[in-house]
Amino acid sequence: MSLSLSEQLAGLSDYLLLRQKPIMLAWRKMSDADPNQTTGRALSRGQFEDHVPEVLHAFERKIRTRAGGPDASAAGAEQKREEVKHGLHRWQQGYRLQELINEWGHLQRCLFEELATFAKTRPWFEQETLAEANRQLLSLVNEAVSESAVQYERLQQAEAAGHMQDLAIALASVTEIEGRRSALIHEAVHDIHGNVFGVAVAATQLGSTPINDTKRAELAGLLDRGVKSVTAMLGQLMELARLEAGKDQREIVEFDAAALITELGSVNRPLAQVRGLFLETTGLSRLFVDGDPSKVRRLAQNLLLNALKYTATGGVTMSWGEEKDNWWLVVRDTGPGMLEGPGAPIVVGLKEATASARESDEKAAAIEGESSLVLTPPSDISTAAAHQNPGEGVGLSIVKRLCELLDASLEMASSAKTGTTFRVVFPLRYRDVRAANILR
Repeated sequence: MSLSLSEQLAGLSDYLLLRQKPIMLAWRKMSDADPNQTTGRALSRGQFEDHVPEVLHAFERKIRTRAGGPDASAAGAEQKREEVKHGLHRWQQGYRLQELINEWGHLQRCLFEELATFAKTRPWFEQETLAEANRQLLSLVNEAVSESAVQYERLQQAEAAGHMQDLAIALASVTEIEGRRSALIHEAVHDIHGNVFGVAVAATQLGSTPINDTKRAELAGLLDRGVKSVTAMLGQLMELARLEAGKDQREIVEFDAAALITELGSVNRPLAQVRGLFLETTGLSRLFVDGDPSKVRRLAQNLLLNALKYTATGGVTMSWGEEKDNWWLVVRDTGPGMLEGPGAPIVVGLKEATASARESDEKAAAIEGESSLVLTPPSDISTAAAHQNPGEGVGLSIVKRLCELLDASLEMASSAKTGTTFRVVFPLRYRDVRAANILR
């Protein structure tokens, strides 16, 4: 007696549930063998699998219930939620969009081979049922790729909006300086002794009569601050443009990360002391790792200088250490926190991605009998006005691009009460140095 379509699909769903671990293992091996997939190689098993087991569970339920019913709709909604979380987490882990799309393609191939094996070994499994299962598989991958691409586009647009806001603030600053400069000159003209008989006379006297020293100093200070601010902003935008255009490549060598960060702290400690802040460095005395020391230094310096710049009291702590196949750097300040203000929408993306990473890592850690090391979001929900400073968005984007270049993940936790903490997790070793030196 032949089985109905629903019964055949239920049998396939049971089979996929039992085969989930071999499927995940085959997926990891296929991704590792792909020379273009460099980021995932530095991840632990739990980090690599991320929310995909939940996606597969939803896919199995969807196959069992078929399309159209309420159970299938619930499974589809669950699948979509997990795909969104996966896309956010991969962005936070430093994946390039091409890597993420390729990764879904590898998973599709593994699942396709499982479907083919199941059909060959079950005479009662009809071709029509196999075709339906393949349609569901294509739908899964298409939706997953689409959701991932949407997340990337949303976060990139948020970054771009932040950069536009920073440029607008810089332009407003220049306009304000120009207005104050005009006012000072206007005052100077009125301070000139004698009557002003016309524009020509005023211009002549202004050219021959010196401006008051106090006003001259104020004007010079305004111009100096304005020029420095705009120059720094343009410099950051140039660096970001270079990174986004793929003009930077990484050069992997072995170096002592502990010595690099300790030296960076020593160089910047006088700056902290001038501002009445502490700058502490703590970690292993020696930590030899693979990586690009110049880019690691740029990344760490961006985080450190931002922390010092926007911290009024207290100070900054830089710490580092080693965990399994990775090493980490933490920069923690006692500043006012980075809330979801208009200056840097990337902050929202980093918070969402860190929360997604925490959820995934807690599940993997529980299986291993360990605890998650991903930053814990602050428990307090501040009602203070949004705090965001010009340039923070560009600086964070530079850090994010450097993380992508180095296959590193970036986590953030921030609140008005506890300040801001950034944690960057780098690979301890790069498996394929030749592949690591490709132009990203």
